[in-house]
Amino acid sequence: MTGIEALYVPPGHGRVVETPAQRVTFKVTGTHSRMASTFEVEVPPGFDVGAHVHTRSEELFYVLEGELDVLAFEPRIRTPDNWRTWESSSGRRVVRATPGTVIVVPPGCPHAFANPTDTPAKMFFQASPPPDHERYFEELLEILGNGGPPDQEAIEALRAKYDIEQLTPLRHR
Repeated sequence: MTGIEALYVPPGHGRVVETPAQRVTFKVTGTHSRMASTFEVEVPPGFDVGAHVHTRSEELFYVLEGELDVLAFEPRIRTPDNWRTWESSSGRRVVRATPGTVIVVPPGCPHAFANPTDTPAKMFFQASPPPDHERYFEELLEILGNGGPPDQEAIEALRAKYDIEQLTPLRHR
């Protein structure tokens, strides 16, 4: 076999989609991998993705810089507003993820992340199978780029389109 080459994405490269609420750099897309889409995500202070669940997607988060509050379990009770107070039947609670922390979220597992600090956080994010998250990020960042408070109805419709059941609202400063 000749002509086969791997994808090489140097630091600082990749297609960037950015709004005041989030900056996402596409590193590996469904064009390059059958396994997963890979992104570098900058999470600004005050951003809360909101608790949500996927029926078919698996995700991996690796914190590179900063700190994030992370939920990755089924709570005893899914309250509609504040996922940070949730607790699992085994007593598990939301954790503070610092650089080097890895979180793997299987399909069906409620999860969320938020940046509670005053400094940006950065994470490596992988979603499988591709390309749903690529399309979702593009359309979400269009909605968030309109300025003002997030249009929750538009976000809810978008998430339903891409296998995301929203459990608590997305928020950003």
